[in-house]
Amino acid sequence: MNKPILFFVMMTVLTLAISEAAVYKGQRTFKKECVACHSNGQTFVVKYDTEYWENLMKNEGQSLREIHLKSQDAQDSKDYFNSKKYDRKVKHLKDFLIEYAKDSGNVPACN
Repeated sequence: MNKPILFFVMMTVLTLAISEAAVYKGQRTFKKECVACHSNGQTFVVKYDTEYWENLMKNEGQSLREIHLKSQDAQDSKDYFNSKKYDRKVKHLKDFLIEYAKDSGNVPACN
């Protein structure tokens, strides 16, 4: 009787751990999707504080999406921000941006 309960608990913990956002995945997404326009994380992400990134990334990054879709300078990124790929990766990107915000004290290594 204890083995099935233990198995259930372990599977629940494993599932939760896998579904959580990860800073390193957000960093990978930033490097792949954002560096072409926004330089590297050391110069761009640290321009803004944690509160700025939290507000921008509310509602699954809808504000970030809108900024890019409305901007004439962001024509190349429109396909990405309209894709399901963005929807899947936005939680990781949010964690990366907040982790390395100006007031976090952390320095990203995006080079």
